[in-house]
Amino acid sequence: MIYREILTLQTRGKGTYEISDEVSSVVAKSGVVDGVVTVFNRHTSSSLVLMENADPSARRDLEEYFDRLVPEDTDYFIHTYEGADDMPSHIRMALTRSSETIPVAEGKMMLGTWQGLFVFEHRRAPHRRELVVTVMG
Repeated sequence: MIYREILTLQTRGKGTYEISDEVSSVVAKSGVVDGVVTVFNRHTSSSLVLMENADPSARRDLEEYFDRLVPEDTDYFIHTYEGADDMPSHIRMALTRSSETIPVAEGKMMLGTWQGLFVFEHRRAPHRRELVVTVMG
């Protein structure tokens, strides 16, 4: 059995946005009891991360780390058509993930106690993001 749904998320700019509940709802709607759920982010300037969801400071540290790892206004970037955050957002996406696969058992995602699934927005401006959620079982 395969069930697919597209979720949309409106970001407010750079940061992490938890989507665990939304994906859990899709899993519940699918009727799959045992299997996997795959979430695919259809963009090249945002990504997906599994991250701690209990303490927001862990996500803020992640965001700060990436800001320092791939800074904006780097003078050797050529791909800057959409601004100083254009190329850094693509590199940050390439260093993280475009998709995540999570086991499903008894109709629920098998995330760990402190795990959450997040869209990691790498652009400063708000964006509408589409996520393809496929549940198989």
